[in-house]
Amino acid sequence: MTSLVRHPALDAAGPRPATGGIGRWLRANLFSTPGNAAITIAVFLVLAWAVPPIIRWAFVDAVWDAPNREGCVAPGAGACWAFVKAKFWQFIYGRYPIDERWRVNLVALMFVIGIIPMAIPRIPFKRENAIYLLVVLPIAGFILLVGGWFGLRYVPTNLWGGLLVTMVVAVVGIVCSLPLGVLLALGRRSKLPVIKAASIIFIEFWRGVPLITVLFMASVMLPIFLPPGASFDALLRALIGVALFAAAYMAEVVRGGLQAIPRDQYEGAIALGLNYWQMMRKVILPQALRHVIPGIVNSFIALFKDTSLVLVIGIFDLLGVVHANFADANWASPQTPATGYLFAACVFWMFCFAMSRYSIYTERRLGGGAARQLDR
Repeated sequence: MTSLVRHPALDAAGPRPATGGIGRWLRANLFSTPGNAAITIAVFLVLAWAVPPIIRWAFVDAVWDAPNREGCVAPGAGACWAFVKAKFWQFIYGRYPIDERWRVNLVALMFVIGIIPMAIPRIPFKRENAIYLLVVLPIAGFILLVGGWFGLRYVPTNLWGGLLVTMVVAVVGIVCSLPLGVLLALGRRSKLPVIKAASIIFIEFWRGVPLITVLFMASVMLPIFLPPGASFDALLRALIGVALFAAAYMAEVVRGGLQAIPRDQYEGAIALGLNYWQMMRKVILPQALRHVIPGIVNSFIALFKDTSLVLVIGIFDLLGVVHANFADANWASPQTPATGYLFAACVFWMFCFAMSRYSIYTERRLGGGAARQLDR
């Protein structure tokens, strides 16, 4: 045992030098080299030149309260937030009847009640929550928003607009594209020639066509092939086109995750006696989807922003309603368009940033779980 003891003994080590402090952080991250210091100084100079005028226009000189455009055309007037204030509820609901907007609020509340417990890992009953989100909520939401049943007034989709349409198109596209994308990715890697060929043709066709063309074809060309007298709701056509378009891109993201799984994972699952679907559900897909969380969320964010393209087929989403209100003569001013677009950009940014941050949280949580399993 004495051979394991060092002679002579080392001196007692003193306290480790402090590594914190704003000065050390600046030197380590912004001024570590002459090149980094030059870039940092250049960035600060650009920000000092651009940010103050923007802040002055958006906040200091902004018009916050005015009955009409007169306050926004005054000399030196900044952003016309009075326009956003006057049109705010139209930006949210579109032309949905005012006395029926409680139905939209109820659906939004039901969505929040379902999505928050699903997003928090510690809350139990995930399966029941998923059934609520994927089965109960769509049926209840359709009945409430459209109406025509249980004494509810019928509200056609051509009266929908604003953030309501943006959320409907985005949520339906996201919910439908992920399972469709998984099935297409599995089909593209299938050993059955017919299934593989059909999946490849579907993916390559939809990825090779711009979304604006898909929406245009769904709105203009599809009715030509319908029987005489048959009608197809414009919003429903847009939802189908967006979901199929997003599914093609999602399939390639998932396929990248499947290709990253080592062969021994498949062999181990087969050795345990699992069939194909059990192997995919319990072994392969959980690992593959965890690897491609950034790609999946990136597709979701791109889909959320692409909802603004439904304007080309006469469906007024948030950006479309904002743009349409520029024609209101009561609010026509040089500052109105910039203010409206800035408002729409902030709304899109908030939703996209929330999805991005939650994906980072999920990635870290799942990565931490994998590291703990390796330690065992």
